[in-house]
Amino acid sequence: MNQQNINKLKTLKLSGMAEAYETLLLRKENREMDFDTLLGILIDHEESQRKNNKLHRLLKQAGFPEEASIEDILYYEDRKLDEHLLLRLAAGNYLLDGRNVILKGVSGSGKTWIATALGVQACRQFFQVQYTRLPDLLESFKVAKYQQNDSYVKLMKKLLKVDLLILDEWLLHALTNEEAALLLEIINARRQAKQSTIFCSQFDIDGWYEKLGDGTLAEAILDRIVHDSYDIFIDGKISMRERFGVQQEKEQEENNALF
Repeated sequence: MNQQNINKLKTLKLSGMAEAYETLLLRKENREMDFDTLLGILIDHEESQRKNNKLHRLLKQAGFPEEASIEDILYYEDRKLDEHLLLRLAAGNYLLDGRNVILKGVSGSGKTWIATALGVQACRQFFQVQYTRLPDLLESFKVAKYQQNDSYVKLMKKLLKVDLLILDEWLLHALTNEEAALLLEIINARRQAKQSTIFCSQFDIDGWYEKLGDGTLAEAILDRIVHDSYDIFIDGKISMRERFGVQQEKEQEENNALF
């Protein structure tokens, strides 16, 4: 085994190739492999490792509140979820088109979980995703706006690099005129950049107006959101928290019965 070659590959930050090269040459039969075959295996391993590293970085940077995946969405009859639509969204075309998604449902219906599942799927497709609560986003922009430097501009530029923004607790509380004006700037900038946003709300769109205060600002904000969004209502007679609580209790009872 040529340790010098392995060290050079690591120096060149080709650690995937170095690892594959070292592993392959441990087996005697691989040492007779022709050059093209060996090179192809090394390149494939390097590409695979880089993709895995990038995915891990994207998932970490996204700041998801929990683990979720498209494959694990539960389509209980009472939830009335459109499986076909969710699978279409999982394909990621809405991100390429810069379209939005509105997830509506009462507390505990699973809005955040489904939004996270869509976010994780976007990361798998190597889109940059950011999860945040609307109150936190507005607070960070208010702080940046009143600083005597370019913090506001930098924060906006950073947000515009995000392919998919997940806004949880959307209009859970009424906004001040200042907050509504800031929100309009954010929504308008992302719309112009053709970046997608997922809005998680407990209220129907008609209920957003009173949360936005000023009629002109409300009209301007909603006009930039609702017309090209996928609108998903999550029904359900039982909250997902209660549903899983009952399921866990049942599993615990079954486990106790074994002893």
